[in-house]
Amino acid sequence: MTVWNGVLPFYPQPRHAAGFSVPLLIVIVVFCTLAASFLLILPGIRGHSRWFWLARMLLSLFIGGEIVAVHFSGEWFVGSVWTNTSYKAFSAQRVQARVGLNVGLVGINITLRGTPVQQLNETIDYNEQFTWRLDEDYHREYVHALEKGLPDPVLYLAEKFTPSSPCGLYRQYQLAGHYAAATLWVAFCFWVLSNALLCMPAPLYGGLALLVTGAFALFAVFSFASISSVPLCQFRLGSAALTPGYGAAFWLTLATGILCLLLGGAVVFLHYAWPRALRAVLDQSASDYGSQARAVSPLILNNPLHQQFAPPDFKISTKL
Repeated sequence: MTVWNGVLPFYPQPRHAAGFSVPLLIVIVVFCTLAASFLLILPGIRGHSRWFWLARMLLSLFIGGEIVAVHFSGEWFVGSVWTNTSYKAFSAQRVQARVGLNVGLVGINITLRGTPVQQLNETIDYNEQFTWRLDEDYHREYVHALEKGLPDPVLYLAEKFTPSSPCGLYRQYQLAGHYAAATLWVAFCFWVLSNALLCMPAPLYGGLALLVTGAFALFAVFSFASISSVPLCQFRLGSAALTPGYGAAFWLTLATGILCLLLGGAVVFLHYAWPRALRAVLDQSASDYGSQARAVSPLILNNPLHQQFAPPDFKISTKL
């Protein structure tokens, strides 16, 4: 028997345990590194302003990291169930397993883990991903899964999301994921802009940019939530039914959008009500803040000829 493509054909291949998303791991590492670097320079900041500065940096990094990380998360719509189901198509063999479904913005992830893992002289630990990006073909990935001979529960759930499925889930989740991803990238751009404006003597515009960031984050949540109006097909897996619901990424994005609205509203409110407190929080001097106040004040034109052609100030006195 010869080796083809690095494996021995017609022999069962070892299955790998469910892994972690590499892009998501990179995003987490990058933002955690930035947070650690800010913590290292914290002792160099004098006075009580260091704690305001630390809170600002950590909140800002949390918001930015969350907006980027949820793009690569599959925890937008999740569900799992323990069941006794058939293992292979056209076979009477059944296994005890936990079946999981994770729906993200760019595809779905299906997991199948046996309890125990070793059953039927095989390691039952599957983690299969099917994507619907603009440059990916979901149907082709599904056909490839059929050719690989994946277990019946994995193929059953993957078939529900194919473009030809009568459930109609593919089109709804694909559109919802595209719109949510687009609005989240817009929110990320406004997050970068708000950080730049808050570091300059322009806190009012920074607060407004933060409000727009929260608005677009909520738009992403609402666009993905629009799929809830579509009746889901029943996912029947052996003796149990899988009922998915909104996952951690959905609720975390919703909380981040509300947090941005609260922070942006607080900055705008303090700008008009207590500008001295806002200067203390943002660690800005009164002269910098005064320059912004003059910038937003009504425009006053100084005409140098005004004094030249002004009427002379005559004093008339009468002697009697």
